[in-house]
Amino acid sequence: MFLLSRSPIRQAFSSRIARGYVTKSSNTEQIPNIGAKDTSIAEEKTLSSCPPGTILEGLNYLKGQPPVIALPDDEYPPWLWDLLKPKIYEDDGPGGKAEKKRLRKENQQRIKDQNFMKTQ
Repeated sequence: MFLLSRSPIRQAFSSRIARGYVTKSSNTEQIPNIGAKDTSIAEEKTLSSCPPGTILEGLNYLKGQPPVIALPDDEYPPWLWDLLKPKIYEDDGPGGKAEKKRLRKENQQRIKDQNFMKTQ
């Protein structure tokens, strides 16, 4: 069985993995500065994806129950808005949680690369 070393696989796919799909625009227009007070207001207004009072289809799966209606953002618990943020692990040295997560992610990518190369 022919095994490839890590470096050719990483060299072949590193540009695809490291780069995003969207490139920066060459447009040099200046975006006006918004004060800190304005940004906090803008963030508060955009927490929810639907306005209060919207009927949320598909959430009510029990018969004979009233429809589920969206509430104002301030009626939801504050932790709800942090659920989709990625977890950030502090670097706690060798053998720590951050290193284990990093090694696991690298190992999964290596396995995906090897499986891809087997199909070629």
